[in-house]
Amino acid sequence: MIISFVKGKMCVPAFCGGVALLLLTSSCNQQPPADTRAADAQTIRDMDAQWSKTAGAHDVDGTVSYYSDDAVVLAPNAPILATKEAIRAGWAAAVGPGSDMSFETSKVEVARSGDLAYDVGTYAVSMKDAQGNPVTDHGKYIAVWKKQADGKWKAVADTWNSDLPVVASAPVPVEKKKRK
Repeated sequence: MIISFVKGKMCVPAFCGGVALLLLTSSCNQQPPADTRAADAQTIRDMDAQWSKTAGAHDVDGTVSYYSDDAVVLAPNAPILATKEAIRAGWAAAVGPGSDMSFETSKVEVARSGDLAYDVGTYAVSMKDAQGNPVTDHGKYIAVWKKQADGKWKAVADTWNSDLPVVASAPVPVEKKKRK
């Protein structure tokens, strides 16, 4: 290292120049991360298609395996399902024997960061109600996906709602209290 003194001040031109050259060289060698959004979107489309087949095959555990350990399911007209056990119980009712379910992705968006994505699509389901009457429904869904530490995608949030009109129930008569 060359140290020189100019007008009583210490200068280290070789050192400073060397550091600048090192910083410049190292920043030039760094390539931006590869844009994997298209491949990730296709992976999610493929996973969602397989997820639909798994649900259609009445495989409750397989269906639940698409969720991360910290996932939440926001089913219509129900409390939040925030544990794997609760999610499993919710799906068990939907994909049990006698049900027919399918869903299809229409759009996938992957964040530029490559670690979050969402997909939007439609679903159709038919099953029997508690009295054994056939019930059918169709609607739309959105699922949020997160890339896990192992590089695999898992659903972290899932919700859906029906396209069918809400059926109003008959009002419950209110008994008027008599004044004394």
